[in-house]
Parts: sequence; structure tokens; C-alpha cells
Amino acid sequence: MTEETTPKPVAEKAEESTPKQAAKDSEKSTLKTVAEEPKKTTKKTVEKNPEVIFVGNKPPMSYVMAVMTALSSGAITEITLKARGKAITTAVDVAEITSNRFMKDLTVTSIGIGTEEMPPREGDNRSRNVSIIEIKLSKK
Repeated sequence: MTEETTPKPVAEKAEESTPKQAAKDSEKSTLKTVAEEPKKTTKKTVEKNPEVIFVGNKPPMSYVMAVMTALSSGAITEITLKARGKAITTAVDVAEITSNRFMKDLTVTSIGIGTEEMPPREGDNRSRNVSIIEIKLSKK
């Protein structure tokens, strides 16, 4: 009993166009794609000045490490801590921790305080004043 295996012809599936399919195809061809224009974003280009550290919401030790890293490179001998609003206390803490605990040869050269006028928040109709501080630290 030997079986001959002959390839059986495979019936190709004829593409039948159903009314729904035809409607979809015609819809696809009639839809026009509108190329979206690239959004224009105006980015403020803030040059990174290694001599200035902006103090914000992070823990004080993050900024202490930033000060120590910048001053240990050797190229920089003076650093400025800038903060505004609630971050002023953090900036003072950073200056004190850095100069008293880690870098004994670091001194506070100058302290500047002021007020900056900020635009109104959403829902407000008047601008607001925010306190700012600049603390300059330098190596002896």
C-alpha cells in the first residue's frame, strides 16, 4: 500500500468586495490627510552658568553636593546661591551646612535681598511680589 502524495491544488481566495468593504475603501480614498504644522514653541534659552546655583524644592543636601562639586573642580572660586520665596530658607541652610560642616575654607562674601514682581496666577487679577536672595560663597 503505497500512497502517492501529490500536491493538491490550493484554491486561491478570490477577493470579493462586499458593499461595506467597498464603502470603506472609497472612504479611505476620499479622506484627505492634512499635514499638521509643527508647533512653534518658544523655549527660553537659559545659559547654564556653573557659578550660579538656583535653589528650589529639593533637599538641602542636593544643593550642598552641587556647591561642593562646582568648587572642587578648581576652576571656580566663587559660587552664587539664588532662591526666591519658600526656597530662601533652603538656600540659607545650604550656605551654612557647606561652610560649617564640609568646606571650612568657604566664606559668605555677600548677601543680597530683593523683591521680584511675578505675573498674576490663574484667576487672580493683580501681580504679586516674591522675595529673592543671592548668597555669594567664596574660597579663602
